[in-house]
Amino acid sequence: MWSRQRGRLKPLCCGVEELRCRRREREAALRKARREQQLVSKRLLRDEALEEAEEGCVAVIFGEAEIQQFLRLAQRGTEEKEREGALVSLRRGLQHPETQQTFIRLEGSIRTLVGLLTSNQALLQLEAARCLHELSHSEQSAVVEACLPATSYLLTYLSGHSSDFIELCLYTLGNLIVESEAVRRQLLPQGIVPALAACIQSPHLTVLEALGYALSQLLQAKEAPEKIIPSASTDSSVLGSTLPQHMLQLLQPGPKLNLGVAVEFAWCLHYIICSQVNNALLITQGALSTLGLLLLDLAGAVQRTEDAGLELLACPVLRCLSNLLTEAAAEAVGGQLQLRDERVVAALFILLQFLLQKQPSLLPEGLWLLNNLTANSPSFCTSLLSLDLIEPLLHLLSVSNVVLTVLCNVAEKGPAYCQRLWPGPLLSSLLDTLAFSDTEVVGQSLELLQLLFLYQPGAAQAFLQQSGLQALQRHEEVAQLQDRVHALQQTALHG
Repeated sequence: MWSRQRGRLKPLCCGVEELRCRRREREAALRKARREQQLVSKRLLRDEALEEAEEGCVAVIFGEAEIQQFLRLAQRGTEEKEREGALVSLRRGLQHPETQQTFIRLEGSIRTLVGLLTSNQALLQLEAARCLHELSHSEQSAVVEACLPATSYLLTYLSGHSSDFIELCLYTLGNLIVESEAVRRQLLPQGIVPALAACIQSPHLTVLEALGYALSQLLQAKEAPEKIIPSASTDSSVLGSTLPQHMLQLLQPGPKLNLGVAVEFAWCLHYIICSQVNNALLITQGALSTLGLLLLDLAGAVQRTEDAGLELLACPVLRCLSNLLTEAAAEAVGGQLQLRDERVVAALFILLQFLLQKQPSLLPEGLWLLNNLTANSPSFCTSLLSLDLIEPLLHLLSVSNVVLTVLCNVAEKGPAYCQRLWPGPLLSSLLDTLAFSDTEVVGQSLELLQLLFLYQPGAAQAFLQQSGLQALQRHEEVAQLQDRVHALQQTALHG
């Protein structure tokens, strides 16, 4: 907006097109930053019934001798109960980082655990898998790397019949995948993507939620855009498999929509979109339409219920829609979400009000979507005006200056739009923003003023008369700002 030259600020003469380009450059930088904000995490799955049964048992740190004794009993105990009990005790001990370190230092410990995992006794298999799950949750990379010999078997067991065991294997794999490149390097050629694609057809919601978690961890790998996501003739890549179609089906609004499952797969979709590998494919598969309908469904849900957790789904849905709308392919297939404009805008404002009360930190996500909706669409700008949403939008100025970008999107559509914007509640809000110490906010306010003065010549005189330049005089660069406003006035009156 301003360029520094010879120690002073010099006003620049900008046209509508240049202002638009600058805003798009700022938005591109912010989108890049948002794409790089990953949600890498680990999950710990523990059986509530077991936790209650073991409530009186205090987990202790075990030394080498005790660990060896448990492994010996688990391998060669005379009774199955004795063997299972040894693994239960070991599992409780592995909840401590100190025991984990001691365990992986013992020669043959992981090999013994893998042997029990592959035994033909279901209870021993399950307890061995739980021990591995405790290890997978470790924050120490050496502990995670030690689990590598077990990953191939965990992958094989995803095709089993026990939903509880499959769920445990998925969470364990998800924990290991996200941290270890060696694990990913081993599992990719062994067919982890086809295995996950097979799991997505499970009728069990717990399995689907665990699958969504494991897949989201895989999609966050640094090599995902090159090796995991790309579309191909083979099903060994995510876009080449049936995963995207099934994900979109699981995000379809309706009575079968499960919040936990939808949250996990919405984040999966977000990571695929952020990779920018082939978003056109997702759009042709109906991603925009599905997400648009889900947005409407969410808006209805937040009005009907106080159910906690809806904001967890709102965040990835808003991000997915916002990012998809920046794709050229969105316009090619009718990027207006294939829905009535007013419904989308109204639903978005319902969600903004909900987030203001429940999760204010997510408000910028909703405002970015509004920005992308109005950037190239006069019809969405018309909806914003016809629904009298300018004043509610201005109330969010204290949350994010994206509000100013949205208003610029509306103003740049021409005289008819500026006439409906001005003066209204906009004048007093602009007077306030010009007094901010944040130069970026002041700059965006001046961009908006320039558009208003250009398309609504009377606005310049009205602005100067009402403001008395009081707001501008409070700014540390008052002389330059005054010069700029007067220059804008002259442009409007004589240009």
